[in-house]
This record gives sequence, structure tokens and C-alpha cells, in this order.
Amino acid sequence: MGQRFLGSTVALAIVVAVVSFPVVASQAPAAKARAGAKTFRTPWGDPDLQGVWNDATSTPLQRPGEVGAKQVLNDEEAAEFQSALANNLTRDRRDGGPEVDVNRAYNDHWMDSRRLKITADKRTSLIVDPPDGHMPPLVPLTPERQKARADRAAAVARFNAGLPDGPEELSLPVRCVIRTDSPPYLPTIYNNDFQIFQSPGYVVINPEMIHSARIIPLDGRPHLSKNLHQWLGDTRGRFDGNTLVIETTNFRADEGVIFQGANAASFRITERFTRVAEDTINYEFTIEDPATWTKPWTAVIPWTKIDPAEQMYEYACHEDNYDIVHLLAGARARQQKGETK
Repeated sequence: MGQRFLGSTVALAIVVAVVSFPVVASQAPAAKARAGAKTFRTPWGDPDLQGVWNDATSTPLQRPGEVGAKQVLNDEEAAEFQSALANNLTRDRRDGGPEVDVNRAYNDHWMDSRRLKITADKRTSLIVDPPDGHMPPLVPLTPERQKARADRAAAVARFNAGLPDGPEELSLPVRCVIRTDSPPYLPTIYNNDFQIFQSPGYVVINPEMIHSARIIPLDGRPHLSKNLHQWLGDTRGRFDGNTLVIETTNFRADEGVIFQGANAASFRITERFTRVAEDTINYEFTIEDPATWTKPWTAVIPWTKIDPAEQMYEYACHEDNYDIVHLLAGARARQQKGETK
């Protein structure tokens, strides 16, 4: 799809939608699944993760207050929880007035309907550690990071007012550089598919969103020099039993590359892919960044294999690449008329 990408939809998607440390009680289902998983093997003997998978769910990343401390719901509670989440997420609602309605943009026909269902295990959050289902407290920002965020907020305000100073002030999603194709992979409103390819010594993860592909070597080579930074980071992988473990560092520091603006110099994400059934992969990630959170945190998201007849199409993101000349020309015209930032 090539829909217009709005900041508000990104925020909604993040709401609805990690080197490993000892398993806590809330991680037991994922750990048990890894231990008891049926073996799926490639012709050359590696665990077989190939196929097209979908990670859509309405289960939120963090546990909402209305469910209290419950980590898992019973059938009746789960049905009510799913119904409430689906009502909040649908784009076919018409309450809230015209501004809210316009902000919903496209109706639900264009969205991934699978995002309206909670996970099959009826968890109340995708985060499994800390056990309260919430990200750990934030570390106070350094003066340098405070200034960087303030500068970015000012650029966003200029863009929203139709007065961007230059193309760099448009966000990375608006410029079609990067969106939700950077790890961690979290459920969003559409384009929740991922295709995994394998060959001896390599795994490739190709997200439906944007045009990226993570080519992951498995031969034990070291990470790139710390001076080399990439949009998707630098990823190295290995198999731990039936689980693909990949560790990624060396992200670029541009605003919008790393989840929640974490610190590129200290951000590390460890992802685990375990095929637990013919049609299911458990995707588990642990994020650690001592400059952003007080301790590491972990989430688990099920990936469901989609019908082989359903295929991914190229995501062509061009609208704001073509419109950038109009956006900047309009800004200069407004300034000539005396409009200020």
C-alpha cells in the first residue's frame, strides 16, 4: 500500500502494539514453547523459519490500567478486552467530531483486520518483563539529548505550520527513508507482513513496510566498527537450538531511527525467532539501553504464517518525495508574505 503516513497513526500503532537474561514467571510460556517446539529444518539442517508471516494484534505493548495486574485473562475477560480494543482501533467510527474523524484518515477497508484480535494466549501486554507489563522508568536525558529533542520538536512545529526550513526537517517516515522496518518489529495499522528467506550461512528478513531487507550473517563474524552506523543497525545472528538469535547495534542517531528516540551509542536489541508450530513463530525481543531505560525489557509477539496464496507486494512510498518541492516552495511563499515560524 502507498497510503499517506501520518504521525498520529504511528503513535496509535505503537500504542497497540531485547543478550537474554533469566526467565521470569511471565516469560515462562515463551520459554516453554522454545523448549518443546517441534523441529522444522531446512535441507541443510538449520531451523526453518522461511515463509511470509504476520504480526498483527490488538494486544497493546504495555498493559492498560483497566485490567489491573492480570497478565493473562480468562475467556470471558479476553472477549471483553478484545471487543474494547477493537472498538478503540477501528477506523470506521464516526464519534469525536470532524477533526478526530479526519485524523482517522482511511477507513478500515485499508487496514489489517488481523490487528483487531488479541494474542491467542490472552495476554494483557506484549511486554513480559518487567512482569507489570510496562517499560522500565526512563533515565533523565542529558542536556545534549534534551537539546536534540527540543530542536526536533521545533522542526515538527515548523512543518505543521507549513514553514519547514529545508527537506531535513521533514521526518524520516514522511521522506520515505525508514518507518516500521527498523527493529523492534511492532504491530501497526497495516503492512504487518514479513518474509523470511534462508540460505546456508544467512537469514534475510524482508518487512512489507518500506523497502528494507536485513541480511544477517551466521558465520560468527564481528560487528562493524563502532564508527559505522546504519539505518537498520548492524546485525549478527546465530542459532541457539531451534531459535535464531540476532543482535543488532550500530544504529544511526537520526531522530526516528531507534524506538522511542533511544540513545544510538548505547542501544542494543536482541531478537529471538522460534518456530513453535507449523503456522507460528514466537518473536521475542529484549532492548537494553542504560542511557534511556533503567533496566532492559522484553516483549513477545506471535507471528502467524499467512495463506501461501497471499503474497507481499512492493511498498512504493513516493508521495512526499514528489511533494517536497511543493512543501518547500509553499514555505518560502508564506515567508515572503510575512508569515513567521
